[in-house]
Amino acid sequence: MTTFPRRRLLLIGGGAAACAALELRGFGSPRAEAADAETFEITRSEAEWRKLLSPSQFAVLREEGTERPFSSPLNDEHRPGQFSCAACQLALFSSKTKFDSGTGWPSFWQPLANAVGERRDLKYGMVRTEVHCRRCGGHLGHVFDDGPKPTGLRYCMNGIAMQFTAALATGTPATP
Repeated sequence: MTTFPRRRLLLIGGGAAACAALELRGFGSPRAEAADAETFEITRSEAEWRKLLSPSQFAVLREEGTERPFSSPLNDEHRPGQFSCAACQLALFSSKTKFDSGTGWPSFWQPLANAVGERRDLKYGMVRTEVHCRRCGGHLGHVFDDGPKPTGLRYCMNGIAMQFTAALATGTPATP
């Protein structure tokens, strides 16, 4: 049986803890690397985004914040229509896929085709999947695997990151 000196065990344990801390902060993680490598059709400077968005929208869309649960009027939006990115107006979700998850955030079981991107999120000691607008990169929320059929997914979105456009009588969304 091999024994390790206490100092060696402490060094190994300390090194493992440092690596874990760096991973949780995003250093060397697939999420950080993806964010660095990913490019978007719409890019703006921080100052330009701040002019276009309210302070609350900027905090969520550009700084990956989260609005308080049950604070968004879109949580209670049940009319036919579509939900679009508040930053670039790209259509993201159909009201046909919206459901009440009881979480306090607008939830959907499926995005529109080619509307969102996803990446691994390791913040706060959790492994989650972050969802962002594929056109401008704006943070929308997270997707979880506890949603309803047919997908079993729950796209838990920040209402402040989206805008709603009601459908016309013909069933198509009105132009904003």
